[in-house]
Amino acid sequence: QVQLVESGGGLVQAGGSLRLSCTASGRTFSRYIMGWFRQAPGKEREFVAAMIWSAGSATYRDSVKGRFTISKDNTKNTVYLQMNSLKPEDTAVYYCAARTSVSVTTAKDGYNYWGQGIQVTVSS
Repeated sequence: QVQLVESGGGLVQAGGSLRLSCTASGRTFSRYIMGWFRQAPGKEREFVAAMIWSAGSATYRDSVKGRFTISKDNTKNTVYLQMNSLKPEDTAVYYCAARTSVSVTTAKDGYNYWGQGIQVTVSS
């Protein structure tokens, strides 16, 4: 049973920073793709970033490039999303996801496991 548990969300002012954590359990994730998605009220869930666990290479949506960084700690089986220069439009529920493949996809249907989601609110 794969479990993904997010933490680190909250309320921050525009221009501030937050770091989200996703701790994974139940499998060896060395052959997985780990991703972050977000969903704002009334909108579709959208891709934010993803990382090939074994290689460490990352992919980002254009609107977060240069502001967000995805990283991992193998010893803790944890993936992070460092979010800097936050904007009100970054406000959403953020989800951690895992994909049992060696190739990255930005499609939410391509991910097999999901966390429960965590709220990030950026005030103007």
